[in-house]
Formats: sequence, structure tokens, C-alpha cells
Amino acid sequence: MTGPGEPAGSGALRRTSPRIVLVHTATFRQARQLVPIAIPALAGIGLGGGRWTVVALVVVITLVSLATAALSWWRFSYLDGPGAVVVTRGLVSRSTRTVPNDRIRGVEVEAPPMHRLLGLVRVRIDAAAGGAGSAGRASATDDEVLIDGVPREEGDRLRTAVLTKRNRLPAVGPDTPDPGPGTAPAPEEPEEEFARFDNRWLLYAPLVGGYLAVPLAGLGVLSRIVDELPDGLLPDVDGESVNTPGFALAAAVLGLVLLAVGAVIGAAVVNWRFRLVRRGGSLIAVRGLLTRRHTELEIDRIRGVAVADGAGMRLVGAARVNGLVTGLGDAQRRGQLLPLGPRALAEALGRRLVEDPGPLVLHPAAARRRRIARAVTGGLLVTAAGAVLTVTEGWWPLLLAGVVLTVLGVPLGLGRYASLGHATGPRSFALRVGWLVRERAVLERRAVVGWEVRQSWFQRRAGLASVVACVGAGRGGYIALDMAADDVAGFAVAASEPWAEQLVPARRTAGGTETNRSRSEE
Repeated sequence: MTGPGEPAGSGALRRTSPRIVLVHTATFRQARQLVPIAIPALAGIGLGGGRWTVVALVVVITLVSLATAALSWWRFSYLDGPGAVVVTRGLVSRSTRTVPNDRIRGVEVEAPPMHRLLGLVRVRIDAAAGGAGSAGRASATDDEVLIDGVPREEGDRLRTAVLTKRNRLPAVGPDTPDPGPGTAPAPEEPEEEFARFDNRWLLYAPLVGGYLAVPLAGLGVLSRIVDELPDGLLPDVDGESVNTPGFALAAAVLGLVLLAVGAVIGAAVVNWRFRLVRRGGSLIAVRGLLTRRHTELEIDRIRGVAVADGAGMRLVGAARVNGLVTGLGDAQRRGQLLPLGPRALAEALGRRLVEDPGPLVLHPAAARRRRIARAVTGGLLVTAAGAVLTVTEGWWPLLLAGVVLTVLGVPLGLGRYASLGHATGPRSFALRVGWLVRERAVLERRAVVGWEVRQSWFQRRAGLASVVACVGAGRGGYIALDMAADDVAGFAVAASEPWAEQLVPARRTAGGTETNRSRSEE
């Protein structure tokens, strides 16, 4: 099946399942783009109220949604050819996006609830930034191709075919016929399980800020709804019985219980039956209760791992693991290798993927003094303001609050200092930073494409410097705070390649901060 503007000689183009029209109609996916035009138009027409007006609007909106969904399906086609994935779409403005197989970084097969009901999936193909065009992308980024609405069998075949062709570039010409959709996929390689989610780990969820965000938002919405209800619908809770400390304590405990339960439910919905397995040269993560996701990452693209734990998670010995994969879009979610679990298991998983460089080296005593000074600065300012108010106005509570904040700043500074560290090994290096959320990143030497050295005026006086490892994976940069300035060059050379010796002495900028950058010629 070919059409105008479609590439010739690349095999038969395929369409998604027509059942996806029902999904897009029900969710108003294409019709939502017409809302900015429809609202001013309806306001100008000045429709009257009444039951039939509402019915007419519902019918018209549904028909528009059906029509736009059907047209979008009719004009969408895709092809996983021997050398590239091609996606063609558009009705008036026809566009074709071609992503070479060697730019593909990973594939995710996703099945939201309505898709599962109709036996469909959507396939996301991550491509290295800079791919051609914008057709087929699921968001505003240019590093993702979305094929929405193929049967489960076709999704699995497409995932296997794309990853197989990516791993072995074909030695065939452009006119080589592409196997049809009925072609049986190659036998899958045996699996090696790396991790499996234990439901007992859901008890860690109330200690993770991300899982608390949803129930907090729900409580906020519920409180707004209660405020808008008429007084006659609300129970009479006035009186002395609700103004006692016991009632306030009971309400606070109930709120905390609801937050904890909401966090556990949220974690269960996202991570239900999570499994991480190795199949051939890929890592495959499967998870989700309502929306089932199947994410496949190429092991050769993993440049490191990051083991993170919040302050609450450290109390119970829990952590999570993210893979640092080159060219991966939405890396925080798709690179997740262990969403939640015991710290020992998280560290063992990290060692299976990247060689551990050994124990971390503590930073010098000047770094400890600097962390403490920064932590108590706020308390000292509040104390000074409180002292002035105490002398002039006789109001001492602010002075007491400042003293308390200053005293608490000392253990906070010590904790932040204890979280600092770095290490180097034969093939990898490690950096650790953070206190509220502490992260230990272990990176391969080959991941580094540049170094950035930062040194403020205060750091110069203390003989310290901060160095950032610039990598093409994860966040793109990982920092070692307040290292001894004399150790920066040696660390950079030990953690990357000899080109790091090109680091030059820092020069002061107009803002008083010194910044030097050394990059490889790769």
C-alpha cells in the first residue's frame, strides 16, 4: 500500500488497526486541537441554553471527534524497513519522518486501559536527538516516534524487528522487500531475571516524595470541593468538641494515614508486577496495573547507573536505580531499572551493569566547614534579626527561632558533607551528592565527553573546586562538589581519557565565578 508522498522501493507501508478510531473518538484526541477555534466561534454564534442545545453540542462534538480520528487513521502509515523506520502522516500538510535504525535507542510498548480493552498497544521508538522531521512524535521533542493503535502481536513483532535490525545493519539494497505483517518473528532468546518487584516494598512508598504528590493533589482538590458545597449539605461540626487538641491530633493522624494509603496505591498502580529481565543484548522492564508498559533498552547504550535514596528511604534502607542511557527520551521514567526496593538489592543491580570503582573518597575538611557554614547562615541571619527585635521591641520568639535554626544547621551541614564523595576505578568512576535526595552515580570512563570546573571566590580561598562530568546520558552532567582544587586534574584524567590533561587554569569571569571547560574532540 503506497500513496502520494510515500517512499518508493521500501516495501509495503502498513496502517494501524481501525479500532484505534474508537479510542481516539472517545478520548477526543484529535478534536482537542480544535478547542481554541471552537470556543470563540461558539461565543460569536451565541447559542441559547436548554437541554436540546446541550444534546446537539454533544452530538456535534462526538461526530467531529469521529471524523478527525478517522481521517487521522486513514492518512497515517508506517514502515520498519531494513535500514530505517518511516512514519507518514497528515491530511492537508503531508509529512514523512525517517529514523535510521542506528539512531534508535530503545522501544517501549504501552497498553493504556482502553487499548487493552480493544487488544491494542502503542509503540514508542526512542531515537537519538536530531532525527529528521517531527511526524509521528508523541510530544514536543524530536527524539520519539509514536505508532499508536496496533494489535498486541504486531507491537511485539515491531519491537523485535526494529531492535534486531538496529543491532545488525543490513548488507542489502534499498529494494530489498520487507517481510509482511504476518511474518513470524524470530524465536526469542532465553531470559535472565535481574529484578522482580516484591509487594512488601510498597510499604516504602510513603517515604518517596513522588508517590506522595498524587494523594496530596487529591486532598487539595477535595478541600476545594468541600469549600464550594452549600452549607446545607455539610454536617454540623461546630462546637467545643472540634476545637480541642485531641480532635486536631486525630485529624492530623487521619490525614497522614490517607496520604500513606494513597502513596501505596499510587506505587502499586505504576509498578504492579514489575520485572526487569535481560534478553540477549537488551534489558526489558515490564510494569503497570492500568497502563501496562514494556520498555526495552540496549545494554550497550547504558553508560552508568544512579542509585538514589531520599532521607526517609535511608531510614529503612531503601533505594531506587536508574540506568543512564545515551539518547534516551524521558530518561527519568524509561531508564528506571528498579523503581523501589532494598538498598542492598539496588546496589547489587548497579554492580551487574557497571563495574563498581570501589569505596568513595571523602572530601577535605575545608568542604565540611563550607557545608556547615552554608547550613547555618540562614539561622544566623534570623538570630541577628531576632536580637534586634528583642532589644528594640522586647519580642523574643524570633530570636529563639533563629537559635534553634542555627543549632539544627550544624547536623544538617555535617549530613550534607557526609554525602559528598568520589572514586575512580579501571573502567568507571563514581560521584555522590545530595542530602534530602542523595544520589550515587557510577559512570563508565567512555561516557565522559567533557569536564567543567567551577570555582567561586569562596572556594578559591578554601582551596576547593567543583567539577562536572559532562556525559551524553542521564541528566547530561554529574557534579563532584567541593573537591580539593589540586585533585581535580588528577581525578579528571583517572575518570576519563588522557585528553582531560588539557584542563587549563581557571580564569575569572565578570560575575566573579571561574569556569573552565575541556571537551573531547569526539
